[in-house]
Amino acid sequence: MRFLVTGAGGQLGTDLGAVLPDAVGMTRAQLSIADRESVREAVEGFDVVLNCAADNAVDAAEANPEAAFAVNAEGAGNVAWACGLAGARLVHFSTNFVFDGSGSRPFTEADLPGALGAYGRSKLEGERRVLEMLPESLIVRSSGLFGAQGSAVKGGSFPQRIVMRAEAGEKLRVIDDQSLNPTYTRDLALGVVDLIDRGYTGVLHLVAGGCCTYWELAVEAVRLAGLAVEVEPISSAALGAPAPRPANGCLGSGRAQPLRHWREGLAAWWTEWSARRPLRTR
Repeated sequence: MRFLVTGAGGQLGTDLGAVLPDAVGMTRAQLSIADRESVREAVEGFDVVLNCAADNAVDAAEANPEAAFAVNAEGAGNVAWACGLAGARLVHFSTNFVFDGSGSRPFTEADLPGALGAYGRSKLEGERRVLEMLPESLIVRSSGLFGAQGSAVKGGSFPQRIVMRAEAGEKLRVIDDQSLNPTYTRDLALGVVDLIDRGYTGVLHLVAGGCCTYWELAVEAVRLAGLAVEVEPISSAALGAPAPRPANGCLGSGRAQPLRHWREGLAAWWTEWSARRPLRTR
């Protein structure tokens, strides 16, 4: 099969390229999925399209929801439309932000979404358009993605930013009232390839085993780096982010087993990322 990965410069797109070495990857600079005709031309000739392209600027989406919807909703619909014309299977990636974060148990595929902010609403609308245009698509929702490679739009993955700030001697203050499944993108990529091989369609949650707060994730990243640095827990209110975020961002699944535990995935991330990064100088 011929695979196309859109959004190939991001963390997940990079790892999909690593586990599918014969796949063709197109970065944001090479393909805007908001451009319908360009998407049609790009998809032609491929058997499977993995759409990682997204506008993940959660806070910016509150001030400019049109930009988020252009990519996450209209763009997702463009990819589904083009796949329908080309006869290609589509794997589209979505997020835990489609849920409102209420309650304490992980959200499953059977739970009704209810996004809090513009970013989550744009991703939820993208899911709707994909299933409307191409019902046999596979929509994979995940949570708390972090990888060792890919573009550093936000300065790298969350654990990378934490480690680098700790090494720089910065004071670390991390929220402890939002939970998620921190999911290593290499594990997610391998899991998705398995789902494709097994012919899954519809909405499916695929995340790391276990759930934790951002504070717990930061503490573990610092520990793996061997740094004796205190991480101060703070509330979301104290952080004052513009966009609302689900307090309970944990996902579960009634359709698939979870990936390996997030602590194991984080340890694998540390091994890969620390081996790739430039040597530090004093």
